[in-house]
Amino acid sequence: MELKTKGMILCALFAALTGVGGLIAIPLPFTPVPITLQIFFTFLAGAVLGKYLGALSQAIYLLLGVVGLPVFAKGSSGIGALLGPTGGYLMGFIPAAFLVGYLLERRDNPPLGLIFLAMVLGLIAIYLPGVGWLMWVARMNLIKAFLLGVLPFLPGDAVKIVVGTLIVKRAMRLRSASANL
Repeated sequence: MELKTKGMILCALFAALTGVGGLIAIPLPFTPVPITLQIFFTFLAGAVLGKYLGALSQAIYLLLGVVGLPVFAKGSSGIGALLGPTGGYLMGFIPAAFLVGYLLERRDNPPLGLIFLAMVLGLIAIYLPGVGWLMWVARMNLIKAFLLGVLPFLPGDAVKIVVGTLIVKRAMRLRSASANL
């Protein structure tokens, strides 16, 4: 895979957008995991950039946070964020973007249902390591980790998936139309 200038710029853009999504954080009093827009941009990265560049954009995002840029939720940074209760969710961004990209990248105009399904599967790719890591770090059982690390976020994540699906569908329609000009 050759990384061209356009791909590098788009990877950097989506890494930055994911970081901005982390700054938009709503803390919840009963869980260490805040509501953010990070996964919204993770899904868009996979859908727009494809599997490899989408995953690369999220790896760049994590690297930026680890080296000290305040791109994680609520402007946090450093390796401690990856080792803390939300680290598994953050690490899940890479496979989520890859999975969304994998399912959508070879289709010029995928149906809404496929885009939606790709993002739902991407969400599962974030939740699985997120809940596992939360269980280990916070020493809680699966039920408690699910109740604190998944259940409160499902309504907001559903909205992010629906909005993301509509944006991706519109963007792909515009891309197809401009290719025919």
